[in-house]
Amino acid sequence: MSLNGALEGISARLTRLEAAEAVRRVATRYFRLCDTLGPQTPFDELGALFTRDAVWEGRGRYRKAFGQHEGREAIVAMLASYAEPQHFALNAHYLSSEDIDVTGAATARAGWMMLQVSTYRDGRSDLRSAALRLDFAVEDGAWRIARFVTENIFSRDVAPWNDEAPISVPEPTE
Repeated sequence: MSLNGALEGISARLTRLEAAEAVRRVATRYFRLCDTLGPQTPFDELGALFTRDAVWEGRGRYRKAFGQHEGREAIVAMLASYAEPQHFALNAHYLSSEDIDVTGAATARAGWMMLQVSTYRDGRSDLRSAALRLDFAVEDGAWRIARFVTENIFSRDVAPWNDEAPISVPEPTE
């Protein structure tokens, strides 16, 4: 292989790695913002994570609960409905089993398994798992979510997460 060929190969691999990292950062930022949905949420930033014609879709049990929202404005409006009055007292998303495939110079598809723990304003708490499939596209020079699909795997009511039970720590020894 020639030096030019080797450099082209390295450049192509670096481009795919950088694209995968950009996709990961967009998804991570989305969930961090969703973890703190409230009156102070920067909805302009949240909206900018999506392409103008993005689709956000719930499947399975989530189809009835969340429906489908088409376009950046509709997605932001749906998410903003959780902010005032603030729906979550505690919300945390954990992603695992990541699979990112950069499918072109400006497209990628990614998947994660998600675990979500929530306590709601009314005091109820639950644990949920979902399979996520996200399509990404470069729009206006930035990676953005073009399609967001979430499908419920399981849901379970639980006792409140943030109780006042003492935290277990080792007893001091003399």
